[in-house]
Amino acid sequence: MFELDAGNAAAYLRKPVRVRELGGGVSNTVLLIEDGAGRFVLKQALGKLRVEQDWFSERTRIFREAAALRLLAPHLPPGAVPEVLFEDRDNCLFAMTAAPDGAPAWKSQLLEGVASEETAQQVGSMLGLIFRASWEKPEWEREFGDQTVFDQLRLDPYYRSTAARHPELKPRFERLLETTARRRCCLVHGDWSPKNFLVSGRSVMAIDFEVIHFGDPSFDSAFLLNHLLLKSFYRPQWRDRYRALAVRFWETLIATMPPADWFEQATLEHLGCLLLARIDGKSPAEYIQAGELRDSIRSFAARLITRPPARVLEVFR
Repeated sequence: MFELDAGNAAAYLRKPVRVRELGGGVSNTVLLIEDGAGRFVLKQALGKLRVEQDWFSERTRIFREAAALRLLAPHLPPGAVPEVLFEDRDNCLFAMTAAPDGAPAWKSQLLEGVASEETAQQVGSMLGLIFRASWEKPEWEREFGDQTVFDQLRLDPYYRSTAARHPELKPRFERLLETTARRRCCLVHGDWSPKNFLVSGRSVMAIDFEVIHFGDPSFDSAFLLNHLLLKSFYRPQWRDRYRALAVRFWETLIATMPPADWFEQATLEHLGCLLLARIDGKSPAEYIQAGELRDSIRSFAARLITRPPARVLEVFR
């Protein structure tokens, strides 16, 4: 298989281009391509992820991502997701349109204290629209029902690996794994994280659908809230700002998605486990380094797992 990188992208495309490597995280090679006609992105899935511990995943997951982008686009605002330009099935890569030049990731804005409630509202609305479009639709489940990649890239490295380091909490992780496996309601992004939203003015583009599957939507809501919670620990001077974003995201999501009386409690169950996983799982939050801070988050996460509040927004109080 051809292994794409910034040095050979022009030869792959068979034309002169300018190439810039983008942040593909630990699981992909992502390149911004610029030529005389415009800009687009090449993305290739990695089989072995760029982490210290052994972590593998099926490279063909890239094509589920392309399929999801095509199917979801009609249900979302224009420009909310990239447009697929072509696929290369022999080399597990595809090309898609790029976000507007200079569009920062929401994560970088959050770490700088830029807290736009309008962005949080759009992120909540998009997620709710994804849930609504696919809610209890058998045709979507047939297309995306296989959860192998979700297990490889989320459940195993986040939940099982964390539970192994915290045997006193292992039964709670195991119960959550059993519950979330049974809960198959709609499409789940699997990485609904601030790093995967590119902000351009008042527009937001969601990217990185490689973990897309039909399953438990409360994983996505908890995943986003967990990032705001982590930043509340990391940047306590902006804690009120992050709390306001959590409120706007949550209220917008609940107003947009189909009603589900179990959803809030399920989100809380995931939230505590995800918080601990970003300290002691295979993919720890790279900006949480200080030992005292890590211990503080561990303690908070353990309380959240064993004694969760009745409401999501109480966590941020």
